[in-house]
Amino acid sequence: MSDLRVAVPRGALFNETLDLLDLLGIDTREVRENDRKLLFGHAGIITMRPSDVPTYVEAGAADIGITGKDVLMEQSEREVYELVDLGYGRCRMVLATVAGEDRAAEALRRLGVARIATKYPRIAARHFLETGRQAEIVEVKGSVELAPLTGLAEGIVDLTATGTTLRENGLVVREEIAVSTARLIANPVAHKLKAEAIDRLLERLNAV
Repeated sequence: MSDLRVAVPRGALFNETLDLLDLLGIDTREVRENDRKLLFGHAGIITMRPSDVPTYVEAGAADIGITGKDVLMEQSEREVYELVDLGYGRCRMVLATVAGEDRAAEALRRLGVARIATKYPRIAARHFLETGRQAEIVEVKGSVELAPLTGLAEGIVDLTATGTTLRENGLVVREEIAVSTARLIANPVAHKLKAEAIDRLLERLNAV
């Protein structure tokens, strides 16, 4: 496996990804022991933000990578092959508004357009387009739950695992847009040139 360079997502998927790599025979001890180090040449591992994984894999800086389906949906222009749904890190992409009267639905009725805050502008825009509704998308980087509470937007499109953060902020889910889990992706060139190594990895994956 050391002949493959793998992009590993830090954050919510990090520990389960390292556990999976251990099962596949990749020694992750050095990664676990070094919080700040990012590149582990000996193990063939690069760690990064989940949203950067498709960039590195597409460019060939990593042969394969693991990231959430939400990232792949938002970055649908990336030329990477999605190989396997790994099944862990399950969460939902949802449309949520403040509890009580649905302000987004009310704005759509009254004005024909709803203002939606999100870290996922493409997913949000696509969802409203596909459901035949108009939305003004406001991209935010931080706590998106704040937007409907302050009047910045009538609703939000965000990722939720348990729904706790939404509930704590008085928000309720109005629609489920997609389910996201961790996915294994490959660089298209590496997929051809390193087909043997990737096939061996997929065989091991099927066996665990």
